[in-house]
Amino acid sequence: MKESVISPRDRAVFEAGIKLGALYHQFTTTPISPITIESAERAIEESVSLQPFVRSVSVRIDREMVRSSLNEYGYCELNGKMLDVRLTTELDHTIVTAKLSYEKKLGYPLMKIVSIEDER
Repeated sequence: MKESVISPRDRAVFEAGIKLGALYHQFTTTPISPITIESAERAIEESVSLQPFVRSVSVRIDREMVRSSLNEYGYCELNGKMLDVRLTTELDHTIVTAKLSYEKKLGYPLMKIVSIEDER
């Protein structure tokens, strides 16, 4: 089978997707409370921003969902429904913006490509 050429665009899209998937699986189930939401958002952003090709990352955790999920000890586990993430990767002048957010229609935290730009 002939090996196909992977373009910088393909790689930038892959990088965005793999980073969102890693973020999701790394941070869900993290104990969280209303007091720790902001520090959790910053920790996730800072952690993901260390990875190659990440241009920017923004994390928002649904505060109301956290408050309504608290257990008797005052915390809950972070889950995908609570996350709203926007991530941008850049590779060889290709900029990909991807998003992770809860889709009520699907009942599922969905990852999707928002835009692909070529800065040349």
